[in-house]
Order: sequence, then structure tokens, then C-alpha cells
Amino acid sequence: MPVEKETGVSEEDKSQDMEEVWSLRLYVAGQTSNCLKAFANLKKICETELKGRYTIEVIDLLENPELAQGDQIVAVPTLVRKLPPPVKKIIGSLKDTDRVLVGLDLRKKGA
Repeated sequence: MPVEKETGVSEEDKSQDMEEVWSLRLYVAGQTSNCLKAFANLKKICETELKGRYTIEVIDLLENPELAQGDQIVAVPTLVRKLPPPVKKIIGSLKDTDRVLVGLDLRKKGA
């Protein structure tokens, strides 16, 4: 799987303030079941919580291992929130939706 981009930003949304667009990067190692689940879970969360305001870049470290250094990736799958700041990281299959929402600052802890 080469570096791929998935976007949930429509042409209409592009005219809005770009600070509203979330830039997410998912690091994977091949198409393992855990990595595929992480992408599916992330896509579902984005469509529910950020509809029309997100981009997902999938980076396969088996094909591009040098890209792990920039975000200091030590395990896969790892989700990195690039925008909005600050940068946040979540490791794992992203199956615990509440944990992911709190980790991305989309929901307050205990809410």
C-alpha cells in the first residue's frame, strides 16, 4: 500500500476556514487485519464526528520506512493528528471509539 490520501473535504467545505480541516496520518505496516481495522474505525469516526472536515493520509511503513522518523513512530498502527495543533498520537486499532475521541480532543474525558 503506497502513501494514500483519503479526504472527507468537499468542494463546498474547501471554501470554509482551513483551520477547521483536520489532518490525520495513519501509519500502518502492510494490510494486516489490525491495520485494516484501524483504517475502518478511523473512517467511521471521521464520517460521524468530522464529516466534510478531514483528510486521512495512510502511510505504509513496509514501503516507506523512512517516513516513520518524522513522527517518531515506534508501533503500528499509529494515528497522528497533524492539524489542528497540538500534534496528538494514538496507537492501536482505534476500536475504542471513546478513547479515540478523547485522544483527538473531540470529546472531554468522562463525557
